[in-house]
Amino acid sequence: MAVQTQASTQRRQLTQKFGYAILAVASLIVVVPILLVLGVIFVRGISAINWEFLTAMPRNGMKEGGILPAIVGTIILIIGTGLVAIPIGVGGAIYLSEYARDSWPTRTIRLAIVNLAGIPSVVYGLFGLGMFVLFLQFGTSIIAGALTLAIMTLPIVISTSEEALMAVPTEFRTVSASLGGTRWQGIRNIVLPQALPGIITGVILGLLRAAGETAPILFTVAAFYLPQLPHSPFDQTMALPYHLYVISTQVPGMPEDIQYGTALVLLVLVLSMSLLATIVRSYFRRRRQW
Repeated sequence: MAVQTQASTQRRQLTQKFGYAILAVASLIVVVPILLVLGVIFVRGISAINWEFLTAMPRNGMKEGGILPAIVGTIILIIGTGLVAIPIGVGGAIYLSEYARDSWPTRTIRLAIVNLAGIPSVVYGLFGLGMFVLFLQFGTSIIAGALTLAIMTLPIVISTSEEALMAVPTEFRTVSASLGGTRWQGIRNIVLPQALPGIITGVILGLLRAAGETAPILFTVAAFYLPQLPHSPFDQTMALPYHLYVISTQVPGMPEDIQYGTALVLLVLVLSMSLLATIVRSYFRRRRQW
């Protein structure tokens, strides 16, 4: 019996090691190409990065000068997207997780949210063109682009925020109610602070997707060549994703260092947002009480 038990233990250990090896190989297959792409972008784009490239207006058909309008336009769109998507998304998640009953309308709404998260971004761009640009007559403007990107990111924000809220133990709500607090007081003072790391993760995931999308802004806000900064929410603006697409495919004779430099700036912007979110999330996670 002891021999059989020892043999069974050895087989389990071998199976475990084999599984770990498969996971390690799969991770390498995924990570190594990404690191190679990042390395190529950095090596070929770092030569274009200088003060003029980051702060000057484009000149000579975007073959000279800088990409300041595209950087500023991207930041403005991200801020506008967050101003719309965060309160609506988090508010919707609070309603679904804390107030809505488990009924077929609620289940239908959750199913619709999941399905909307998988819709291609070009569909959101066409919707924004029809709704905001044409029907509401905002024109191709920052407000139209930000609203389109906000609608695109809402499913991600709602679903991840709801999961974070539902992960908070029920005991927190019970203690709040036993102390005489209303449901909203318990949600605001106890549940939301405990769910904040997960909510921040969902918000940043949505904003990162919005920062790198081209199709939605192509129909609603992005300008091909606009060497000036926007002055109102109803102005067009350049944006890094669309600008990168333009100089890579539409402008003949474009220097490669400018193309890779623009890609590097967009990459650094996205990674900086992700790093900031990681720091904030880690801070609130250390303060979590469970």
